[in-house]
Amino acid sequence: MLTQSFQLRRSDTSNTITAQPMATQDTCCTIVPYFKVSAGNMPAFERLCEQFIARTKAEPKCLYYGFTFKGDDVHCREGYENAEGLLAHIENVRLELQEALKLAAITRLEVHGPEAELAKLRKPLAALQPEFFTLKYGFRK
Repeated sequence: MLTQSFQLRRSDTSNTITAQPMATQDTCCTIVPYFKVSAGNMPAFERLCEQFIARTKAEPKCLYYGFTFKGDDVHCREGYENAEGLLAHIENVRLELQEALKLAAITRLEVHGPEAELAKLRKPLAALQPEFFTLKYGFRK
């Protein structure tokens, strides 16, 4: 699916070509949590990751989901078809997230997506205090 393209336009009064962004059709939203796992808790946190994955696997609007590790820092890389999919995921893994927060702290939380989808997420996610990033240019296959 083409989600962002440019229309090149030559100015009639000059020899300049400018790129004009065209609206994206991509509704994908990502939530980007980074965890710092407390000393001695990594084995328990890794077992919890397996539980997150088992619960998330059945979510129809989840595009991808997984955990990456660097020492005691853990990142959950996850994307959803739209805001509704992201909110459904948070509800689905609520208990696992509560357990994760007993083992680790969230050190950074970002939400990425087109503004129309972010608008649906700002209020429901406000208590988590994420940083919101607006998709302006790109495509997704």
